[in-house]
Amino acid sequence: MTETQRPRWTDKRVEQVVGNLLRAGVGLAATVVLIGGLLYLIRHGGTSPHYGVFEGEPASLQSLEGIVRAALRGQSRGIIQLGLVLLILTPIARVAFSLFAFARTHDWVYASVTAIVLALLVYSLLL
Repeated sequence: MTETQRPRWTDKRVEQVVGNLLRAGVGLAATVVLIGGLLYLIRHGGTSPHYGVFEGEPASLQSLEGIVRAALRGQSRGIIQLGLVLLILTPIARVAFSLFAFARTHDWVYASVTAIVLALLVYSLLL
């Protein structure tokens, strides 16, 4: 496609893409959590909880690598955690796309502010 044939990056188009991105991200995250929840109920639905003892998440589910590994092995808690990670990544993807859109339209003030916000989000997620 030549430059004249490509659709222009209008505010309306950016809003549509961002809306679709958010809907897809939340929908995917909800589906993954639902699948993990159903698997958890199938496997552990008959067990009684022990409310007198608090047990946090195992160490294997406290890192992104561990969550992905557990989900790939079909562990229900890992699948649920993966869905939650996807839910957290959805607004970060929105900010990343906004940065792309602002840069594409040469709006450098908003692109700079968005880059700072994205850097802070990634920093807080990783550390």
